[in-house]
Amino acid sequence: MEISCSNCQGKFKIADDKIPPGKAATFPCPKCRTPLTVNSEAPSPQGKVSLNEIDTSAYNPIDRPFDFIEEEGKTALVCEQHPLLRKVITDTLELMEYQITVADNARDALKRMRYHVYDIVVVDEDFDTDNPDANGVLIYLERLGMSVRRNIFVAMITSRHRTMDNMTAFMKSVNHIINTKNINDFGKIMSRGLTDHLSFYRTYREKLKETGRG
Repeated sequence: MEISCSNCQGKFKIADDKIPPGKAATFPCPKCRTPLTVNSEAPSPQGKVSLNEIDTSAYNPIDRPFDFIEEEGKTALVCEQHPLLRKVITDTLELMEYQITVADNARDALKRMRYHVYDIVVVDEDFDTDNPDANGVLIYLERLGMSVRRNIFVAMITSRHRTMDNMTAFMKSVNHIINTKNINDFGKIMSRGLTDHLSFYRTYREKLKETGRG
């Protein structure tokens, strides 16, 4: 929600889930420290995210919530609802020294991606959808402009496709495919994919510089 300070006229955004529905909270203005009181309305029923909500042009890192992740270090967004799969993924990413955000649902993931460009996004094709071919998170990532998208390594978790199936990865507009049967090798598979990804874009950026476009 957006709030404004009556003293300094500053405008800020705060994550909706930081104030319990139907409750009020008081905190100091980040600019002038004047106490601000915010009331939260009771939530209305929400269904699954619709394709109309997937707006890639809405990205603005300046609008980040106050408590968002630190600027320093590598960041990862995990979109996985299966507890066992999610634990393997998050444990591995922690060992790889990523700051991890776990999305509750597709709407939460889309909101978070509006505020930050993650280094890694791991998304199960069945995440918060009954149709893996209409996954809201994957559609959002597919529609991102290339200048943003090429900075994100997207790994898709699936039970339908083979691990490291490059043709499927191309068709799905992701960087890597990981089958759930190989989830215990998640770290090794990700490391290989990231190495190839970084190598490719290192060469790509060098070519851009050579042609005066980098």
